[in-house]
Parts: sequence; C-alpha cells; structure tokens
Amino acid sequence: MKKIYYLVAAFVALSFAGCGDGIDLPDVNVEKDLNMIPLPEDQLDLVQVESKDASVSMEHIGGLHTDADFDFVREKVKAGESPWAEAYEQLKSSKYAQLDWTTWPTEIIIRGEGAENYMNAARGAAAAYQMGLRWKIEQDDRYADKAVSILNQWADVCKGLGGNSNVSLASGIYGHEFAIAGELLYDYIGWDSQDRQDYVDWMLTVFYPANKDFLVRHHGTNHLHYWANWGLCNIASTMAIGILADRRDIYNEAIEHFQTGVTNGRLTRAIYHAFTGQYANFAQLQESGRDQGHTLMCVGLIGVICQLAWNQGDDFFAYKQNLFLKACEYAACYNYTSDPVPYTTYTWQQHNAWGGISPVVQSALGENGRGNDRPIWALPYYHYKAQGSIKDEQIKYTKNAVETRGIEGGGGNYGETSGGFDVLGFGTLMYTR
Repeated sequence: MKKIYYLVAAFVALSFAGCGDGIDLPDVNVEKDLNMIPLPEDQLDLVQVESKDASVSMEHIGGLHTDADFDFVREKVKAGESPWAEAYEQLKSSKYAQLDWTTWPTEIIIRGEGAENYMNAARGAAAAYQMGLRWKIEQDDRYADKAVSILNQWADVCKGLGGNSNVSLASGIYGHEFAIAGELLYDYIGWDSQDRQDYVDWMLTVFYPANKDFLVRHHGTNHLHYWANWGLCNIASTMAIGILADRRDIYNEAIEHFQTGVTNGRLTRAIYHAFTGQYANFAQLQESGRDQGHTLMCVGLIGVICQLAWNQGDDFFAYKQNLFLKACEYAACYNYTSDPVPYTTYTWQQHNAWGGISPVVQSALGENGRGNDRPIWALPYYHYKAQGSIKDEQIKYTKNAVETRGIEGGGGNYGETSGGFDVLGFGTLMYTR
C-alpha cells in the first residue's frame, strides 16, 4: 500500500457550514463567556464504566454481533420463522448485498464543500457490512470474499478526508461503519493477514486522527457548539477502531469521553434532561428541540455505542438508571404517537464568527422530520426486553416503534442520501429475540 496521509480540512473564519452549523452575529448584551452560561448537567465525575488497563486485549467477537447471535439467526432463518425469515429476505434483496455490486473508492473522502463524494464511502461501508451478514448467515465464502475486496480497495485507494467542518461527520459516520464491517470480517481465513493489517492501519491513519481531533479540538469552537450527533459518531468510530485494531487505549478514549467528555457527545449531554414525577420514564435528547431526524440519528448512534461496549463487557445500556431507554421512550412517543411529552427549554451554545457564543434558546420540540423512519429501534428494544428488571410500562413506546415501523432494513432501504446510511441497520434480523 502507498503511504497514507490525513488531509486536514481547511476553512476560513470559522465558516461552520451545513448540518445546523450556521453563524449568527452576536446580539447586544449576549453573554460571550462560556463559563458564565448555564450548561447542561455537569457531573464530570460521573463514571460508571471503568477503563481497563491498556494491556488488556479487546474481544474480537464480531463488533455488533457475536457467533452466538449468528447461530441463533441462522436457525431461525432455516426454520422459516417470522420475523427473521422476512428480514433475511430483505437483506438478500438489497442491491448492496449482491456479488455483482461495485464499490467506487475515492482518494479523498470529501464532505461539506467542493466535489462531495462521501456517499461512495457510505455505500461502500454498507455493502461490506451487508455482504458480511450474508457470509455469516449463509456460510458462503463468496460473500466474505466480496466484502474483503471492498474493504481492501478502500484501504488501497483512500488516503484522507477533506471538505469543511463537515469532514468530522465523514470521519465519525463512515469511520465507525467501516470499522464495524472490518471487525465483522476479522476472523475470515480468506482475508490475507497483511491486507487485513493494511486495512487496520488505514483506519488508524485516516479516520482515528480525525475522530480524536474533533473530540479534543472540535474545530476551535466552544465545547457545546456542535450538536450531539457530531460527538456521538466520532465516539462510535473511536470505539469501533479501538476494537478492530486491538487498541484498548483508543477504546478507553471513547468510553471516557462518553462519560466525562466536554462535547455534546457525552451521554449526559446527548441525553440532556431526565424527567421526574409523571414523566419519570422519559429523558429529553439534546437535539429534541432542533428536529426529529437528527434526534433519531442520535438514538441510533447511542445504540451502536452501547452495543459495541456491551460485547466488550461494558454496560452503557444501564447507565444512570437506564438513561438510554428513557431517551428511546421519549423519542418514540413523540415521533410515533399522539401522547403528550414534556419539554424543558434548551439553550444551544452557538459559536459565532468572533469566537464568542450567541446562545439560541429552544423552547419547544422541533417538529421537522417527526415520524422519520430509521432502522434504530430493534437494538434497544430487544436488549431492554431481555432484562428482567424492566417493566412493560417502561418500554411500551419503544415496543410500539418496533411493531409499527415494520422490518428494519439497512443502507439503501431509507433513501440514497446520507440519512439513509447513518446506521448500518438490519436490526430486526440481528436483534430480535
């Protein structure tokens, strides 16, 4: 492989474009000192999942799915049982799960400005993952060979990331998806060991530095300028790369930021407010007052983070008395029922062109995208359903989302734009129990 380098995205005067990063001029008398503005819940010492020593190896057990998961699914599909049989047929019908599918790797993955081409990466990662699922279920090495070919091509051709600040979305979303696809294929004996190491090196050299840069520096903005999905996708990528590369130190960075980090990717900022009293089963997400498409994106990303950690023996599902479940219930209730939900005012700490803050007050739920369909519900529902301590009342809206949204597909089943590839999907097939 040629030497890999990371292309740093250049942009001028903090021109934070796209995905809600617009610039507003500061209003008169607006507080510009971050330390003087009330922040979300700020218990920085709240650690429930302890980091293990860097010498402790990661578990190469499949990333999101273990061999036991595939044994279970394989038997259900073979027996023709519902919903696994129908979900498997949906996977088989995906154009990204076919042996004749062609990937188009790019030297630089560009997102945000110029000749954008990031959808090539989105589709490449989705295809490798879907081929990997077919290989595991059908035990047909042709699908593993195809998936490995896709991964090898990207590692050989792609040298970096570019664009404006949106480069951090590319690093996080496609970083975690490529890493998960690689981990799914990790134990395939047909993957040449040097090619596999080259792929791991590609993840470490192209994606991981960009993930870390966002979580540490976030383009020079204040800690809370970027919406939660930016931090979450980069945490997910850091975690998945740590697993793939057998780098406990990198994995530790992810779980530490998820608990005590300064960005809105921290779990207790991504899930901004837990209610009490009548609505004690609800928790409001940081993006709830923005719109529902991004809110549901956050639900999906948190689910991925929790599942990756769970398969490494770390439990974020139960974190802060099942905080994630409460967020799922809140989002599912608002998006898929007419039942009332509470809302607490959220103040977005928007960075401005002068390096200060122009707070934006959100006093109501964001209605745009309400009812958005994303393949994100089977993962949390079936996890929490299996916990004997969870009562039916605590999970009823997440259950409703699973039952009313139908069989969950994956990339390509929810449109061909970026939102249709924000999570890998196929939850009905892989998580139903």
